[in-house]
Amino acid sequence: MYKTSDVIKKYPFPVLTRKDVPYNSCLVFNAGVIKHNGKYVMMFRNDYGDFDAQKLDGTNIGIATSDDGIKWEVSPLPVNKIEGKEIKRIYDPRITEIDGRCYVCFAADTAHGLRGGIGVTEDFENIEVISLTVPDNRNLVLFPEKIGGNFIRYERPMPVYSRGIDRFDMWIGESPDLIYWGKNRLVLAVEDVSFANNKVGPAAPPVRTEKGWLTLFHAVILDKSKGKNGWEEKWQKEYFAGIMLTDLEDPSIIKGIYNDPLIVCDRDYELKNGFRKDAIFPCGMILEDSGEVKIYYGASDTVTCLATADVNDLIRLCLDALL
Repeated sequence: MYKTSDVIKKYPFPVLTRKDVPYNSCLVFNAGVIKHNGKYVMMFRNDYGDFDAQKLDGTNIGIATSDDGIKWEVSPLPVNKIEGKEIKRIYDPRITEIDGRCYVCFAADTAHGLRGGIGVTEDFENIEVISLTVPDNRNLVLFPEKIGGNFIRYERPMPVYSRGIDRFDMWIGESPDLIYWGKNRLVLAVEDVSFANNKVGPAAPPVRTEKGWLTLFHAVILDKSKGKNGWEEKWQKEYFAGIMLTDLEDPSIIKGIYNDPLIVCDRDYELKNGFRKDAIFPCGMILEDSGEVKIYYGASDTVTCLATADVNDLIRLCLDALL
């Protein structure tokens, strides 16, 4: 029903799989990527267990580096365990550099529910937690600069009761110190996206362009007619990557949004042996000096892939929708 936009060029095979990881690994996906001090750094979600038996035992965060953003070398050990009895595991990292410091947003399963977290790292091997949201919230992404003197983040709270159904939207918040958050307002609702009926939310941290903040988002369709579609007995959702342009001074304002998915699962390497098929989730986006945009995304919650596009083509997709 949907296809990847023609402006997108997919790398012909995944840039990271379980076979690249020097410790137990089954699923390698949802990787935050940053270009730091001239080198590409990736922090990826690593679900481990027994791949052949389709059995998972746990999750950690792996670290990889690259000179070109394509060929990656994985560090021999994952991120050290984050201190605190409340946190059981963290996953789905996104990395943002602000004023020379590298911050990591993540989802955290805790003793009292699913929470979004923000931490800071000096070496990408240890994460010092700065703040955690209340349950239920996740998919936090930080902007790479302060706006109006405040840190800015997109997020996706999960108000199961107040919306009446499983329908989650994308919000924005501000903070003077990454600890206290407020000025919350809606950015993008499920009903605003033609290829979503279940949830929309942040994907990779936005990047600044002359026309606005180039912003990836995830969009989900729930199809209850689906049955087994991966390892589990039932997987009824399809995840897409979407793209929009938001205002530089007030990123709660959408200047333009592409009306179709930007990226969908449509390659054999994105679908074959997938844990949860038909799932695209970008967690990293880099704008190169050449104007090329690198988008790192998880495919079917199984492998990490790379897509590229010209920044002007992506902006045009968003603004042409206004015509």
